[in-house]
Amino acid sequence: MTRRLIAGGLVVDGTGSAGVRADLLIAGDRIEAVLSPGTGAGGADSVIDATGQVVCPGFIDIHSHGDLIFTLPPDRQRVLMEGRLGQGITTEIIGNCGLGVFPSTQQTEPVLQGIVAWMTPPEVERWEWRDLGGYLDRIERHGVCANVGALQPHGPLRIAAAGMHRELPGAGALRGMRRGLRQALDAGAFGLSTGLIYPPGIYTTTDEIVDLTTGMAQPGRDPFVASHIRGSSETLLPAAGELIEVGRRTGARVQHSHNEAVGRDHWHKLDAVLSLQAASRRQGVAVHYDMFPYTAAATMMLAIYPPWALEGGVEMLLARLADASARAAIREAIDKTVPSWPPWTPQGWPHNLVRAVGWERITIGSVGSRANRRCEGMSLAELGSARRLSPFDAIADLMLEEGGHVSQIIHGISGDESHENGIEVLLAGEGGVICTDANDFGRGRPHPASWGAYPRVLGRYVRERGTLSLENAILRMTSAPAGLLGIRDRGRIGAGCKADLVAFDPRTIGSSASFSDPRLPPDGISWVMLNGVIVAPREKSEPGAPTAGVVLRR
Repeated sequence: MTRRLIAGGLVVDGTGSAGVRADLLIAGDRIEAVLSPGTGAGGADSVIDATGQVVCPGFIDIHSHGDLIFTLPPDRQRVLMEGRLGQGITTEIIGNCGLGVFPSTQQTEPVLQGIVAWMTPPEVERWEWRDLGGYLDRIERHGVCANVGALQPHGPLRIAAAGMHRELPGAGALRGMRRGLRQALDAGAFGLSTGLIYPPGIYTTTDEIVDLTTGMAQPGRDPFVASHIRGSSETLLPAAGELIEVGRRTGARVQHSHNEAVGRDHWHKLDAVLSLQAASRRQGVAVHYDMFPYTAAATMMLAIYPPWALEGGVEMLLARLADASARAAIREAIDKTVPSWPPWTPQGWPHNLVRAVGWERITIGSVGSRANRRCEGMSLAELGSARRLSPFDAIADLMLEEGGHVSQIIHGISGDESHENGIEVLLAGEGGVICTDANDFGRGRPHPASWGAYPRVLGRYVRERGTLSLENAILRMTSAPAGLLGIRDRGRIGAGCKADLVAFDPRTIGSSASFSDPRLPPDGISWVMLNGVIVAPREKSEPGAPTAGVVLRR
């Protein structure tokens, strides 16, 4: 077995402890020993000089949407993952926000494909699996360029059992959902995710989530539920409370996905959310959150429409947009509906994004066709001006032209370009970890987090603003997410841990990626090691890099 020494670096081990000068002896895909400086060269076949560098564990992104990227051939994965590997991400957790690609049937696959079109690379033509176990086997067989673990998304479970409808699932459908979730857990899922502003999660009651979560509590299992909560504007506080209620009623660990406040009128609520979560932890509820270090978020354009307009799936939404009277009703809902609690009533709506931020703060991330590429990067207000239409009609027409395959970037999330207090509150808050919630799918303008989230934290919020210490920031990127997921041999540096490592210069690390130019590599990262193989930057990558990752099962 080949051994090599990483010598001379400041080792920040991921636990929050102060960095120490140490050498790391790597044997195959594991850290064999942490040694005093200068004592291990005799046992190594080669030496990597890390003088002047911080060496820390590879970053664990607990909130990725790369589900379909990993179904591509490894060389193509490596292209789409360049920004993620290049910023130090070595482990990805997919199946977030209740959105995903398993389970599926011949009948439900087209419905699911419509919902996840925004996160589907152009090369993906067919799905070669029916459940999470089949998906994991498929990507493991063909090879992955990063470590990949999965949550079981709620949406496909509900669609398989009860269709894309508002009606509450009956007893038989609930049994089917519980059975599907158990099968996913048996296949290695790390937990359940819900997306309560997306169909069909938008129609789901608290009791349904509690029912599924309760069914996860079996011997040897510690239930984990990550939730894109019911709303982040008018309904932010009750929605955060709903997730805590799920944890209290079931005993599950619950994760508030991408904790945020959407729209200036709601930024001030973040302190109350964190206080509510802290009080709940003191009462024994295991509630945590993840967050991205930007004041904008990426998602599907479907999310601007009211719940009733999404019943039946994307094709039914497009039919409604093509019908004059239905289109007028959708326009009126967007113009006038104020979210209120509870939002799962027939005319309820948990999160009216347009009302929260305005047409001018929603931009087009990507479209499916070449004909409309010029629209990418436009705000919906600008799209309206360019087409000499109202923003509503302009985006409705674009959705029809693109078959619904349009993504968006929403600005005004927890702050804006001149107001970062909300981001800093979340970064430093008790119980928080750092994520990207962003992937580059090979078209349009991806969110810059897909190329620079972690370097942005280390440069802007550690070195420049002092929001976090270096050790605390790295803990929130490594051992903290690993602990939430129950991953024991990654996320920290120690003898026997996997050799997922990042080396960077703390004086220069940072991100240049922006919303106008998102595919810029980070500054200051020297190399990224995945299971003992250097995989980034590309010019330093070693043989085997495209398949250096492994599939992780709970």
